[in-house]
Order: sequence, then structure tokens, then C-alpha cells
Amino acid sequence: MHLARRTAFTALAVATLAAPGAAGLATAAPHTVAQRAPICDGAGAFGSLSTGSLSTGSLPDTDYLCAQSGDLLDVRIGDVHATQPSLGYDEVYYKLGRYTLGKDAINKKFDDWCEANGQAKAATAAPTATLADPASFTCEVPAGQETEDTIAPMKTVVIGPGGAPYLTDGHHTLTSFYELADGGPNLHVRLRVLDNLSQLSTQDFWAEMKKNKWVWDRDVDGNTVPVEQLPAGVGLANFADDKYRSLMYFSRDIGFTAGTIPFQEFYWGAWVRETSGIDLTDWNRNDLAGYLDTVKRATRAQTALPADSAVQSGFTARELGVLPQWNDGKAESKGEFAKLSKPYSDDKPGKIAYAIEYKNSLSR
Repeated sequence: MHLARRTAFTALAVATLAAPGAAGLATAAPHTVAQRAPICDGAGAFGSLSTGSLSTGSLPDTDYLCAQSGDLLDVRIGDVHATQPSLGYDEVYYKLGRYTLGKDAINKKFDDWCEANGQAKAATAAPTATLADPASFTCEVPAGQETEDTIAPMKTVVIGPGGAPYLTDGHHTLTSFYELADGGPNLHVRLRVLDNLSQLSTQDFWAEMKKNKWVWDRDVDGNTVPVEQLPAGVGLANFADDKYRSLMYFSRDIGFTAGTIPFQEFYWGAWVRETSGIDLTDWNRNDLAGYLDTVKRATRAQTALPADSAVQSGFTARELGVLPQWNDGKAESKGEFAKLSKPYSDDKPGKIAYAIEYKNSLSR
């Protein structure tokens, strides 16, 4: 995984950017950004990079032209381009509910930011900590000391024509950050570079993206969406709501295990919509019991599939992480389904309960 190459890039582009006076800080947010475009050497690596004061402005896409596969790229989330037309809104509502109505000792948004940034979980957060203030929280792993394990969950990006960064994983997470009062388009997070295709024409770029299955170009009804009509960036207003994608998010570790295939839940969602035979006409997404029943029916249908059966786009159930037994072989009152079932009144509410509570808070 070329860890040394990534760490070298991180040290050059990020390590000097910690806030003054933050000795020992696990680089809570590399908000300081380059003030001029990098210079590529013959190998395509960064030859020089000047740094300046804290900036909330946008970097030109040309600043990403030199990024190589495996680099950890500091990106303003308002600059990333989407590679899918929809989101599972209820996943975002869960995250926003957890961030704004949560019962965690350290707000989950700091855990999620640290994980997305390749730095494991949050270590400390001041009572007044915000994502916008890099000195107000720390991560378990300092920037520059990342490991294979801490880099693995990072969100991914492909560099396209003109140096534009195209997000291939992380639309829900970055949208959740975008929607927060202490987030928004100027928030920075590091993304792991899958590939640099900036040398290709626009037509060839999208052909390569489709070949590698780094784009999901179907709408919520399964119709093809021209790539020119994909959202320009993240944020709820830019996406349609795919309820099947939400259903599959809550089905993780009950019917299947999330893996490394981009758009994995979209493939499963398309299977639910098109070929599973599951009747969802009475699905009430604002009722916990009804939502749980729908998750149960969908995941039991998943785990009843033969592992080698075709699901979507050439992927088999095994390749898409189907579990050999429902709820990983545990009783309904145990395991992941039991966690998911907990109401908002519980000390540790389940994800669906947080999503519903957040939706209810919007109408108060």
C-alpha cells in the first residue's frame, strides 16, 4: 500500500500546518493550506510547497495535479466532485442526529473526522470543541504516524482532468460534515488518492472510471444518469434520496459486511429494488418498529442467497460481503440487530433511532 510514499506526502503537505502553540497536538484539522500550486518533479512527486496562514478559501484544482496513488491529500470538502447522484438520506440523518443529539462522552463527529483523516479515533475534545477549530480536539494517532490500519478506513478520491478531485467513497460522511454548523464547505479533511487520471480527456476519464467501477451512475429508480448530470459537490441539497441505500446502511453486519468495493450498498440496494421480491410498500421510515422489521426482512433475504449467486453488475453475494448467517449467527436480542433496535431513550440509542429523532427535531 506504499505507506512510505503516503507518509512522505503527508509530512510535506500537512505536518508543518499544525496550529501554533499546539505542541503534541494530533493535528486535529490541517486547515492551513498551500498558497501556491505545487511543483512536480520528474517522478510526479511534490517538489516544493509553500505554506501560509489559516485559509478558508478554495485551492485551485491544479494544486492536486501532482497527487499520486496512495497519497493522503488535504482537501477542502467544498472542492470535491461527486461520483453518485443520490445518498441514503437516513444515513446522513443518523450521523447528524448522533452529532447534534448524541449521548457520547466525546462527540462522535470528532471520532468520524479523525478516522476519515487517517488518525484513528478522537483522543480528547474540549467542552467547546468544534471541527472548525484545530486546537480544540486531538486524535489518537498524530499526523505523520499513520499505520496501514488507520489509513484503511479513509475516504478515497481520484484526480480527474484539470486536477479536479472526484470522491469515490465518503459522500455520506463529507455531506454530514458539510451540513454541520461547525463544518461546511471550508472544512478540510484528508482523502486517500486511488489514482491520478488528470492526463486523460474528459471522455476517457469517465470511461476509465466506469471500467474501474468508481462511479455510480444510476438514479433512485435504476435509470442511467449521464455523468454530466452528477452533482458538482457534496451537501444534501445536491443529491436525491435513495431509501434502498439507507436500508442497506442499517443492514451492515446483519445481512452483509461492509468491505472495500465502492458503492457496495448501492449494489445491494438495487438488488432489493429490482430482484429481491421484498415488498416495501408499507415501509414507514419514521417508525422504529416498522424500520426494524424492514431491515429484518431484507437481511434475512440477503443471507438466504447462495454465496455464488449474482447480485448486481457482475458481483456475487460473496463478493458483496453476504454473511453466511443472519445477524452473524446471533439471536435477535444479541449482536448488531440488538444494537440497531435500541430506542432513542436508551443510553446508547441505535442508528435508526438517531435518524428518526433527528428528522423529528427538524419539525419542532
